[in-house]
Amino acid sequence: MKSVITALKEKEAFISFKGAAPEAISTAEKELNVKFAPDYREYVTELGAASYYGHELTGVCSAKSLDVVRITVSEREFNDVPAGWYVIEQTHIDGIVIWQDSKGIIYQTMIKNRPRKLCGSLFEYVNRD
Repeated sequence: MKSVITALKEKEAFISFKGAAPEAISTAEKELNVKFAPDYREYVTELGAASYYGHELTGVCSAKSLDVVRITVSEREFNDVPAGWYVIEQTHIDGIVIWQDSKGIIYQTMIKNRPRKLCGSLFEYVNRD
């Protein structure tokens, strides 16, 4: 079975950062008061953050525009979501934000709409295009 890392690396226009150190990942979880899902933890450990054709995924990295802590804190101000959710992608389209919970389930929020489940994992999300 393919991993989310392999799936990402196969995407058109794939770019990634350097993987995040375990201490940096733990710090991000503490700052957000969340537990990252196993697939997200694997992703940030290996890649830090990544982008591919039409998508920029958050991560544990030095880029302010992709930093999961900064973006999640900001989006929590505008979206009524459970405290354990963190942003995996800001689409920059119609206020759509993609979130993940600690179990790995992926959700979408949109202004004035209730969150809706999109996928069961980060792997599914990356492969849905």
